[in-house]
Amino acid sequence: MTEISYKAASQHFRSGDYTSSLVTINKLLDIQKDARTYMLLARTLKQLGHKAEAAQSFQLAAELGGQHSDDNLIEAIRLHFEVGEKEKALALASRILPKLTRDPELAFIVASLLFERGEARLARVFKTVLIRSKELSHMVLGARISLNTWDLFDPSDIETARVLLSRIPTSHPVRLMYLTFSREHSKFDAVERHQPIIDAAVAAGETDFIKLDGAFFNLHWTGDEHLNQLARSNTPAFSPKMTEARYQMPHSWDDKIRVGYLSSDLFDKHATMKLIRRVFELHDRDRFDVTLFCHSDPQLLESNEADRNEWGNLVTVRDMSDEEILAEIKSRNIDILVDLKGHTIGTRNSVFNMQAAPVQVAWLGFPGSTLNVDLDYAIGDKYVLPDSSKPHYYEKFCRLPETYQPNDPVHRPFAKPMTRKEVGLPEDAFIYASFNANRKITPEMLNLWAEIVKSTPNGILWILTNNADGRMNIQKKLLACGVPAKRILFMNKMQFEDHLNRIPLADLGLDTYPVNGHTTTSEMLWAGLPVLTYKGTNFASRVSESLLNAIDLPELIAEDEDDYVRIAVEFGKNPELIKPLRQRLEDNRLKSPLFDAERFTRHLETAYETMVDRAKQGLKPDHFDVACLPPRAEPFMEKSD
Repeated sequence: MTEISYKAASQHFRSGDYTSSLVTINKLLDIQKDARTYMLLARTLKQLGHKAEAAQSFQLAAELGGQHSDDNLIEAIRLHFEVGEKEKALALASRILPKLTRDPELAFIVASLLFERGEARLARVFKTVLIRSKELSHMVLGARISLNTWDLFDPSDIETARVLLSRIPTSHPVRLMYLTFSREHSKFDAVERHQPIIDAAVAAGETDFIKLDGAFFNLHWTGDEHLNQLARSNTPAFSPKMTEARYQMPHSWDDKIRVGYLSSDLFDKHATMKLIRRVFELHDRDRFDVTLFCHSDPQLLESNEADRNEWGNLVTVRDMSDEEILAEIKSRNIDILVDLKGHTIGTRNSVFNMQAAPVQVAWLGFPGSTLNVDLDYAIGDKYVLPDSSKPHYYEKFCRLPETYQPNDPVHRPFAKPMTRKEVGLPEDAFIYASFNANRKITPEMLNLWAEIVKSTPNGILWILTNNADGRMNIQKKLLACGVPAKRILFMNKMQFEDHLNRIPLADLGLDTYPVNGHTTTSEMLWAGLPVLTYKGTNFASRVSESLLNAIDLPELIAEDEDDYVRIAVEFGKNPELIKPLRQRLEDNRLKSPLFDAERFTRHLETAYETMVDRAKQGLKPDHFDVACLPPRAEPFMEKSD
C-alpha cells in the first residue's frame, strides 16, 4: 500500500501535478516517514515555491540517512540560504565542510555567510576553490576574502587579483583590490601602472566606485578626506534614524560612569595594548566602572602574560552574535561604549548600530571617521582633528588637549644598548630608518628617500620589511632611482624587546605618508630616535605631528615634501644638529605628555564626564575641547634598568 502511494505521488510529480503529489505525500507520511518520502516532499514543496518548508524537508531526509543524504543536506543548505535563513545554512554546512571546499557553488554560499558575519578568517578556507571557479562572482568573493585577511597575504592573492582584473579590465573596484594586494608586497610596478588610472578617474569626477573600497585600505592611497569619506565597503548598514532612536531610549544613570570598551585586541602583545594598557589600569574606580567586551582570538590570548583583570571587568563575547553582545552590554547598563577597532580587521562595530549605549565613541583603533556606524564622538586632538575636518565626519569632535594617543610607560621596556656591528650597520654612516609596515611605503615616499640618501654623502637607508617580495621590490625601486645597492639595508621583524633595542642605532626615523607611523612613531620616540614627518591632510597623515608636539619636538614637522627632504639632508650632512634634539627627547621622555599615562587618563576621564553630563541634560553631542591640566615639573617615573 505504501509503495503504491509513493509511486502515485512520484507519478504526479513527474507529470507536473505538484498539488496532487503534495496531497498524496501528506497521506503517505501518516504511515511512512523515511528519507525517500521526505526527499520527494522537499522536491514537491520546492516546485510549489515553498522554499523554507522544502529546506526543512530536505534536512529531515538527510538526517534519516540513505545514499542521497549529502545531496539532501546540500539542497537544504542552498534553500536556507535563498530564503535568508543564514544561521541554519551555516549550521548544516558545518556537517560536510570537506565537501564544501571542493564545490565552488557551496563554498560561495558558506563563505558569503561567514564574510557577512565578519568571519573572513574562517571563510579563507574556501578561498582557493572560489578563485579557481569559472564564475566571476565566486572569484570576486575569493579575492575579497583575501583582501580582508591581509595579514595572511601570499603571492597567490596578488595573482588572483591580477587575473580578476584581466577578466574585467575596466572595473575600478577590482583595480583598487589589485592595488591593495600590490601595496602589501611593495609591488611598485603595478602601483605605478594602475594608481594613475584611479587618480585620472577621480580627477574626471568619477568617484562612485570608491564606495566599494575598504575604508582602511583607502587611507593607504589617498589623504583626501572627501575621498576617505566615500570608502565604505566594509561598513554595516546605517541610517541617522538609528541615532535618533537611541537618543529616545530610557536610561538610568548612576554616580559612577560605566564605560565599556569593545575590542579584539585585548592582549598585552598587541600594538593597541602597548598604548592603552596603563589607561585601563589607571581609571579612577571611585568614579568609573570599566568593562572590557573582548572578542580577541583565543590563540592570540594564549600569548598574553598580563593579568587582564587589572584592566577592568572582562566579558568574553568572541563567539556571540551581535544580538547576544548587545544583551551583554545592556545587562551592564553601559553609559559610554567605546569602539577601539573602527574599520580594521576583526571589528564588531555593527553592534553600535543597535542602540547599545546612550553615548557611543570612536577612539584609537581607526584614524578617521568610522563611516556608517552610529557614533557620537571621535576622540582626537587639535592636530589630527582640526576644524577643517569637521565636514568630513559624522561624529562630533572630542579633542584632548595634548595628544589623542595614550602610551604605557610602565610595562614598555627601555631600549638596551646595542652596537651597530651587532646588526650589520656601518659605524661611520648616517642611518635613515623606516620601521613602518611596507604597505605604508608608497612609490612617492621611496622617491623622496632616494633623493635624501643620494644627497647625503655617507647616507644609508635601513628599512624594515614584512616579506621577501617586499624586500626585493623596494630594492628594485630604489636602484631604479639611482641609489647604490650598498646604501640600502634591510631588517626583519623580531620580538618587540629586541626590535626596541635596535631602534636607537639609527640617526633619524623617516615617517611615511599618507599613513604615518602611529604606534611605530611612539616606539621610536620612546627608544630615543627622532622622527621626521611632514604636515598631513587627514587624521592618518597627521598622527606623527601630534606625537612630536606632545614631546616638544616641533622642529621635526616639515611643512611639505620639499621641506621634508631639505631637513633630512641637512641632518645627514650635519649630524651634530640632531644631537640636541636627541638630548631633548631623552630629557622630555619621562615628563612629556606623550608618555604620561596618568595625566592622559585624567584628560580622558574629563572627556567622558563631559559626554555624560550632556547626555544627562538631554543635549545632543557637540564638538568640545578638554581643558589642559597644569604642566608637570618633575618626571612621572624613575628610569629603571
